[in-house]
Amino acid sequence: MDGYMAIEFGSDYQSVGMSAPSVSKAALERKFIECGERDRMKELLLQRLRESGWVEEVENMCRNYIQNKGIEQVTLEDVLSDVRVRARRAVPDEVKRELMHCIRSFLQQQSGINDL
Repeated sequence: MDGYMAIEFGSDYQSVGMSAPSVSKAALERKFIECGERDRMKELLLQRLRESGWVEEVENMCRNYIQNKGIEQVTLEDVLSDVRVRARRAVPDEVKRELMHCIRSFLQQQSGINDL
């Protein structure tokens, strides 16, 4: 089913002889943006990253990289290449869990599927 998000379901649908519903990934993405949920989640993410000290930690990573290489020898691409992976790994697990919970809740509300 090209263009559709595959969602695995428990045996509930199969046990009553029903096929699992398909939900258009594009439709969910469009709704996610249009209703403002994406912007709300971005704000929540930034707030949680600030509260956890992650933003300051990444700023320090960037500052240290520039100091070690010399400001005249560094491009933005160099800094991003060096810091990106470490910064992503440094996102606190609790922040990841909270954001995933918000995304799942949105998907469940919009799709009517409770088994995500």
